[in-house]
Parts: sequence; structure tokens; C-alpha cells
Amino acid sequence: MSLAAKHCVPCRGGVPALAGEELERLKAELPGWQVVDGHHLWKAFSFPDFLTALVFVNQAAVIAEAEGHHPDLLLAWGKVEVKIWTHKIDGLTESDFILAAKLDQIQQN
Repeated sequence: MSLAAKHCVPCRGGVPALAGEELERLKAELPGWQVVDGHHLWKAFSFPDFLTALVFVNQAAVIAEAEGHHPDLLLAWGKVEVKIWTHKIDGLTESDFILAAKLDQIQQN
């Protein structure tokens, strides 16, 4: 099953952050995303203008609410930077990768 077809699972803490082989496997499924310091995912999306970038942010917000998993979004003219991690464990879980895959689908539609 693709990452985008899955749903985020709420983290209650007490689980280890992804690392090593599992982290690399999931990273390979998300071209264009960077794993920063093994801690969070980051990607910059480019747009032709401010309004199109804002539309992306609004669509991302709907997905984030539906999944119960909320990224940091930085909106600028022609660009949206996205940063995702699981705050409860201060690291990455599969849900972070699922949300990233769902956000990638916005640009494809």
C-alpha cells in the first residue's frame, strides 16, 4: 500500500523515532523531501504566485485536520516550505511520511 493511501496514527509517546534502515526505506518513497538531522522532513514547494501558494496551504490544512497531524507551513510569494515531525517523540514516525506523501498529491491534482 502506498504511503498516501494510509492514514496517520496518533502517537502517544514512548515509541522510538525512526532511524537506520526503516528511515532510509521511507525516505526513498518520497522524492524531493529531505530528512534533516534524522529529526524532521522538509520540502519547499514552488508556485507561480502568492495566491497559488496560498491555495496549496489551505489544501494542506484540510488534509492535516483530517489526519490529525499538523505540519509547520511557511508561506511566501511563490513558495511554501513544509516541515513535519512527531512532536510527542521529537522525531520521525511513519505518520510523518504518510502526511508528506498526501501533501505531494496536492500538486499532482
